[in-house]
Amino acid sequence: MAVSKKKEAPKSKPKAMERMEVRLAGSGGQGLILAGLVLAEAAGLHDGRAVAMGQSYGPEARGGASKAEVIISDEDIDYPLATKVDLFLALTQEAADTYSWDLKSDGWIVVDSDLVSHPPSSRAVALPFTATARDKLKKPMVANVVALGALSELTGVVSRKALEKALLARVPKGTEALNKKALNAGTKMARDYQANGHTAGQDPSPEDV
Repeated sequence: MAVSKKKEAPKSKPKAMERMEVRLAGSGGQGLILAGLVLAEAAGLHDGRAVAMGQSYGPEARGGASKAEVIISDEDIDYPLATKVDLFLALTQEAADTYSWDLKSDGWIVVDSDLVSHPPSSRAVALPFTATARDKLKKPMVANVVALGALSELTGVVSRKALEKALLARVPKGTEALNKKALNAGTKMARDYQANGHTAGQDPSPEDV
């Protein structure tokens, strides 16, 4: 688990944020730990916030439920564990069932529409992260990045510029273009959802891919 003190705020720092608890959950192999690291570094290194991150795996290294938790605040973080989750992402049904017990009643719940058939709340935002990564980008492994792009756009948890910087610093050399396309696809998906939920997940436009 890593904890950071509040960094000096950059000039373009987003609007003020009280403590926000984010949980990213799925199966081992879906890249949720990497997604958590990218989110934490975007918030801490580039948006100038205080950040704490923890992670855990199920009994199987690959295939079992896993999660990453990121605490983000404009104040120093005195307790680095999630207690009332503000933003929950679930990429599998098992993760949705296992890790949704302590969500805030008014928090954000975002799930993969193809892999989570029974979201933990009727308020959940269901978007096709895996299908988009597989069918539009031809790389199912970047579903986590598609989801990050959507989360940032939907909730403002981190700025888009910070997220892209953190992502491109973390991904393997040679995959930067693919990951940027995945981030753009997630951003567009969220914008479509905000404009009209029935259009979410349509084909990315040429400038997105």
